[in-house]
Amino acid sequence: METDTLAAAREIDFSLLALFARATLTVQLVMLMLLVMSFWSWAIIVRKHIAYKLARREAAVFDRAFWSGEPLDELFEKIGSDPSGASEKIFASGMLEWRRSHRDDGGLIAGAQARIDRSMDVAIAKQSEKLTNGLSFLATTGSTAPFIGLFGTVWGIKHAFEQIAISQNTNLAVVAPGIAEALLATGIGLFAAIPAVVFYNKLNADSERIVGGYEAFADEFATILSRQLDS
Repeated sequence: METDTLAAAREIDFSLLALFARATLTVQLVMLMLLVMSFWSWAIIVRKHIAYKLARREAAVFDRAFWSGEPLDELFEKIGSDPSGASEKIFASGMLEWRRSHRDDGGLIAGAQARIDRSMDVAIAKQSEKLTNGLSFLATTGSTAPFIGLFGTVWGIKHAFEQIAISQNTNLAVVAPGIAEALLATGIGLFAAIPAVVFYNKLNADSERIVGGYEAFADEFATILSRQLDS
């Protein structure tokens, strides 16, 4: 009898596709949801990695241009009032407010320094929002995917026990497939959650460093403008 049970268990297909096909509709929907979450998470990870690399490169190029000794007015005329780079946008926002703060007679309107700082702060906030856009999905996936997978597992095990009760047979060939199908949901949940958590922490730290660079530049630029205001 035991030999027959083992032989029957060996004949069962335990491949991932077979386990998915034999699962109940509810468990299949859970698995598909988790796979979509995992795919979307990886799309965000790749997109953010490329975006952050470009942002660091753009910031380095602009930093060299800014500290090259070229007059700020000429640099502003070169990049325009609506540039594409993040560092250039912060610089342009400060320069625009600087020019708007001059009266027709060449004097400065009171409160120019505060307005310049606020203008650059707004530009930094916009760039920060662009950098962090999508990271909340990674955080959500990392925190919820294991529980979604666990729900699929609980539902699958419930169904497996129901089948055992109906068939009144507890041998390996009856029990193993249902348990394996149920556990697959938890496995997919962890597969989706672990990379999401790891890369959320990394990308969040990268975005904070990039924004920190923007803020440091804004402070240095504001100091330069402050000297001109005082003179």
